[in-house]
Amino acid sequence: MNTPNREWIKFMREQYPVGSRIRLTEMNDPYSKLTPGSEGTLMHIDDIGTFHVNWDCGSTLGLVIGEDRFSVLPSQTKELKLYMPLTAELFERNAWGDLEDDPINLYGEDLRGYEYQITAALLRERMPEEKERGLMHWYDEKDSVEQKVRSAVFTVEERDRKLWGVAECQVVGELTLGEMITLKEYISGQASDGWGEGFEQREIKVGDGAELYVHLWNGDSSWSIQTEEECFGQKQQMGGMTLG
Repeated sequence: MNTPNREWIKFMREQYPVGSRIRLTEMNDPYSKLTPGSEGTLMHIDDIGTFHVNWDCGSTLGLVIGEDRFSVLPSQTKELKLYMPLTAELFERNAWGDLEDDPINLYGEDLRGYEYQITAALLRERMPEEKERGLMHWYDEKDSVEQKVRSAVFTVEERDRKLWGVAECQVVGELTLGEMITLKEYISGQASDGWGEGFEQREIKVGDGAELYVHLWNGDSSWSIQTEEECFGQKQQMGGMTLG
């Protein structure tokens, strides 16, 4: 077997990240106890292109393209949530039915009663192009983040008696620290100058004809985007760091 070049190895690693599920079709090893249909989890692809697999039966025998036949099953995704403070302006109607000139500033604890209206508005704002991948449809880098983060959408969630903006991401495998930083920067940009900029200009009708304008991002120095562990101290396997 010829040794694969670096570009091919890099391509294979991007296409089949650690954690991918493998199913054996045929193995060119008469001494192997693995049988067709055996499944396992990819541990890594080495520099000569061998797929090292942790088989469900306990074996760790590697697979060689060109000698063994196998398939890579559709990847299982895990949910990663990134939380950000939510703010809004509420314009109420005066006694003559006109909107007041000066809004009431609302924060996370004030917005809990508007969870349904905000969620519905976020759903309405999604474009047809975002049906499968959400915000990741607009991600224009061909890198490992594009490969691992299958989708990301904005929603809201009540935690600790506050309503938070949330980017719900479906992720294959584990994000490295660098990948987490890249993802946070991208989501922050969408919250401020991209998707969120259009959303915050759309009025949300609430009770008595009042109008609510919601911000996923704000310029306050306390604004940040955090994982569940960072924000609430709960166990979160993805890791990451805070971007303020």
